Amino acid sequence: MQTTKRDETFRIDRTGILVRSVVPRRGKPYEHRCPLDTLKAVSHRFDEHGEGDTVETIAEALDVPMTQVATALAFLLERGIVTVEHRRNFPATIDVHLDAMTEYHALREKGV
Repeated sequence: MQTTKRDETFRIDRTGILVRSVVPRRGKPYEHRCPLDTLKAVSHRFDEHGEGDTVETIAEALDVPMTQVATALAFLLERGIVTVEHRRNFPATIDVHLDAMTEYHALREKGV
């Protein structure tokens, strides 16, 4: 069975937007962006709701584009702040928003 592994990195651009860069095994590399306000809203959603969301349910609840939510979720998952169980996302920490902001600012300060 062949995996669909891809190389994924995150950075904060000079305007403060979270950028997810993906190099898939096949196809062309791409980037998606997530404004800080969307990252905050997604992380607050987990603190307030936390009942197991999908990209679609979060995007609908927050009325933001799915690509922004997917970028925020990928960042939270990569940092261990959110976990996936049966295709649903759940908080993995006590304060998702605080941990998300800590990771965001650490990445911004790193300048990567």
